[in-house]
Amino acid sequence: MEGINKNRLFLASCLALITTAMTFAIRARLETVFGPEGVGLTLEQLGYAFAPAFFGFTIAMIIGGPLVDLLGIKKITWMAFVTHAIGIVLTLMADSMTSLFIATLFVGIGNGMVEAALNPMIASMYTTEKTKMLNRFHVWFPGGIVIGALVGWLVMDVLGLSWQIMVGTLVVPLVLYAVLFFGQKMPVTERVQLGVSNKTMFSSVLKPLFLFMVFCMLLTAASELGTTQRIESLLKTSVEAPLLVLAFINGIMALGRLFAGQVVHKLKPSGMLLYSAIFTFIGLWLLTVTSGGMIFVAAAVFAIGVTFFWPTMLGFVAEYLPETGALGLSIMGGAGMFSVSIVLPIMGNLMDNASAGEALRTMSILPAILIVAFLGLNIYMKNNKSLNKVHV
Repeated sequence: MEGINKNRLFLASCLALITTAMTFAIRARLETVFGPEGVGLTLEQLGYAFAPAFFGFTIAMIIGGPLVDLLGIKKITWMAFVTHAIGIVLTLMADSMTSLFIATLFVGIGNGMVEAALNPMIASMYTTEKTKMLNRFHVWFPGGIVIGALVGWLVMDVLGLSWQIMVGTLVVPLVLYAVLFFGQKMPVTERVQLGVSNKTMFSSVLKPLFLFMVFCMLLTAASELGTTQRIESLLKTSVEAPLLVLAFINGIMALGRLFAGQVVHKLKPSGMLLYSAIFTFIGLWLLTVTSGGMIFVAAAVFAIGVTFFWPTMLGFVAEYLPETGALGLSIMGGAGMFSVSIVLPIMGNLMDNASAGEALRTMSILPAILIVAFLGLNIYMKNNKSLNKVHV
């Protein structure tokens, strides 16, 4: 790793992820700006307008994954910056479902390029601490959502300023990560370091264990991000400031990921995933039956559940299926975001025609399935000694 400033690259990566995460929180606040009380879109229409944030992410991950090896991490990182910048400008100009859709698509592609480039970069810089460092990197997804939620609440609810000022705050971390990445030498991906061929990489993503993890990623991501992205509509009748609940959930997640190393030592990735599914299921059910201050208790249980989902799913693949390379990590991330793009309009339809409680009850089916799936994974991992070695 000669000539590579790991600390600077890691800091820049965290700022890029903060930019990504802030878009999620700020988009959650835009739900009331463009919804029935604002511009006049139905909650289902908003689901379709916001869906590109997730399938745009998927497109970027699936395309960016193989391109990371071909073009290098640096070029994909700058593609993330450009599409982020375009998406932010277009969001500031949005005034309809179509313009919001296009703006959200560019933001989603930028977000996907960040993950496509930087997950493999961190895995290649910290080869003996992958799960720990991926969790530490992903502290800044919930951390960035906390920042974005508090910014949205302060700008619009406390200071009464325009939503455009709220969206404009995204420029700050955007410029900071560009400055930190500028002129830096970046590592090649781990697959290139190991000399794993394209043929081996593509055949590895067809292994049953990898396909099983992709299926689980569809459900883990939808459980976490489907719920938090629509928090304004889900909780607006239960609590006065849903964005503060979002900040609370993501504050717990950030703290949990910060200390992920110790948890991995005790539970191993498959154990973490099982415990996460159980808490997510209980948390979603509690959100359907609580209101007022008790919402924060339910939200805390939900947060404990979803804290380790995303980074541990990526960490599991990086640890146990390293030959899948950047493509494997990109397929995982892309599958997760794609599932959220499907879930958002379904949740909107349920809230338009039934209730927020019905939407939450429906979402709780996903972690219920995951409890069974991860029980099976734990049994499989205990019986498969060749896979049972993990570095943290």
